[in-house]
Amino acid sequence: MTDKIALTPTTHTTPPAKFSHGVRKGNVLQVAGQVGFLPAVAGQAPTPAGPTLREQTLQTLANVKAILEEGGATWDDAMMIRVYLTDVDHFAEMNEIYNAYFEEQGLKEAPAARTTVYVGLPKGLLIEIDALAVLS
Repeated sequence: MTDKIALTPTTHTTPPAKFSHGVRKGNVLQVAGQVGFLPAVAGQAPTPAGPTLREQTLQTLANVKAILEEGGATWDDAMMIRVYLTDVDHFAEMNEIYNAYFEEQGLKEAPAARTTVYVGLPKGLLIEIDALAVLS
């Protein structure tokens, strides 16, 4: 039986409840929903990357990538990406940022993806992203 391994990169704070930023079991890695918080600073509360969708989206993608890497994966191992926005008017801008980001990352094949509007994020946060990866 393969052990389940909880993943918390050094860039992330310890989760405030009984959950992990990511979990790997065998060749499957699930990244929990990430938001646009800057890398953790000991003794300081998490800080959003900025007030704009661009700043938060790029930081959120960096946070997801850090967990993928912590689990031995890359974006090319991502099978599914889920994006949650707080404003339906952000779809077009997020798609532009997302497409440019993955072009810069040199992604070979695009993963399946879905975007939905979700209004339950903490005040000031505009986006949350999670991912499912399967390592070869």
